[in-house]
Amino acid sequence: MNEKQELLALTPKELEELLLSVGEPKYRAGQIFPQLHKGLAPEEMTNIGKVTRAKLSEVAAYHLPKVKRKLVSALDGTVKYLFELADGNCVESVLMRYEHGITICISSQVGCNMGCKFCASTIGGKVRNLTAGELLGQVIAAARDSGETIGGIVMMGIGEPLDNFDAVVRFLDLVNRPEGLNIGYRHISLSTCGLCDRIDRLAELGLPITLSISLHAADDETRSAIMPINKKYNIAALLATCKRYFQKTGRRISFEYTLISGKNDSREAAERLALLLNRSLRTRTETMPIHVNLIPVNEVKETGFQRSGTKAVKAFAAVLEKNGIRATIRRTLGSDINASCGQLRKETAEQERESE
Repeated sequence: MNEKQELLALTPKELEELLLSVGEPKYRAGQIFPQLHKGLAPEEMTNIGKVTRAKLSEVAAYHLPKVKRKLVSALDGTVKYLFELADGNCVESVLMRYEHGITICISSQVGCNMGCKFCASTIGGKVRNLTAGELLGQVIAAARDSGETIGGIVMMGIGEPLDNFDAVVRFLDLVNRPEGLNIGYRHISLSTCGLCDRIDRLAELGLPITLSISLHAADDETRSAIMPINKKYNIAALLATCKRYFQKTGRRISFEYTLISGKNDSREAAERLALLLNRSLRTRTETMPIHVNLIPVNEVKETGFQRSGTKAVKAFAAVLEKNGIRATIRRTLGSDINASCGQLRKETAEQERESE
């Protein structure tokens, strides 16, 4: 028996083909696609007949992630979701409120294989990639549960998006569709630890998303110690790739720099970072805009890493600004609910093991 197709992963054209295959007119795709993206399963749709609903259910499946746990910050209204997928695996999403609107941070994998030492998401490694439908499902499920209109997406949750390249690209296409959620590419950020070959592939697509590079160090020794991917793609290779990406797309890249007390947060480290970025990305004939997003590390008991103090963070930013590099300090949202991804999934799994 053929495995059922995943309705949320289908483009309108593919949905037309599926409908034709079961003897339904393709125009029904225009009735069904928007409803799927509002969170309605075929059996809940009132704009198609009972026979059409039955035919769809025979050949295709519709699974929205289920809210397994939900934490709401009393400080700023940030909502952290632990979503359970159809196979029982769990991922996290975070709904964040800004003056300009609502943004969701979503996961791209169940677990992660990248092994970054400061990240809770990588503890236990990668279980599997998410499908395009599961990526989209996080946005739809959060919108339905919260009653909010989500206008922005950050792909910075559990997993490395570019390690799940094909599903992520399909998701970007689907979420941008005007017949669906219609979230513009320019309102989507994708964060990567630095898979150079995939960054080059992404550049070829020319999508006007915002690319964020997790840098976190200005020298290979420090970066390799906290980010194993640096042993495959070192800093020189990564920045050369970033330069190609900018030349190809014209899109500014944001560099993420997690500040870890005593590891990479000194004034000297800031000076090295400024020198590295200016020398690698700027020439007399080409000035690439550079933005560094400073992120005090999220303290996870397994890592032993500690957050840099406010004074050190501000001093680091001042050094970058002095050297012509725009620096912002990421506002901490949901600090009372540990809103950084990876912890809730891990904590829930541990509790379930203990109760068995």
